[in-house]
Amino acid sequence: MDKMNDGFKIGGTFSVDCYGPDGTLKWTDIAKNIVVNVGLDHILDVVLHGTTPVNPWYVGLKNAGSPVAGDTLASHVSWTENANYTGTRPAYVEVAASSQSVTNAASKASFAINTNAQTIAGAFLCSVDSGTSGTLLCVADFTGGNKTADSGDTLDVTYVIGAADA
Repeated sequence: MDKMNDGFKIGGTFSVDCYGPDGTLKWTDIAKNIVVNVGLDHILDVVLHGTTPVNPWYVGLKNAGSPVAGDTLASHVSWTENANYTGTRPAYVEVAASSQSVTNAASKASFAINTNAQTIAGAFLCSVDSGTSGTLLCVADFTGGNKTADSGDTLDVTYVIGAADA
């Protein structure tokens, strides 16, 4: 398919705040995502082909390593998931679209870190709360490099995804 000069673009930004056990903000960073190929296919299938939409989506944390467009939830050889937190991936609880964007700012995904010296390098959005059998929509690396979180820290993750006419 030839490159299009005009079109539609979609993308988002994860904002992550790390709070220590005493509630003090330790660090904050942002991560601009790539919408991976299977995520783009899912969007097209739901909007134009009548495929059942995912509800809810789930937020995950990633270790070091860079995402690529061909990543899937089952196969992302250049990075790994960080699952050193209590429970499963938290749900992405978003509000209805407004001004061509959707966000979970009113109900952030929260992670209670349970192991010291955890590398947190970004975040992702997928269709399942655990495991690798679902759909990976997007994944992102922090703009400020890898961060460290310790047992007792809480990470609050906000994700804003928008769409625009290119």
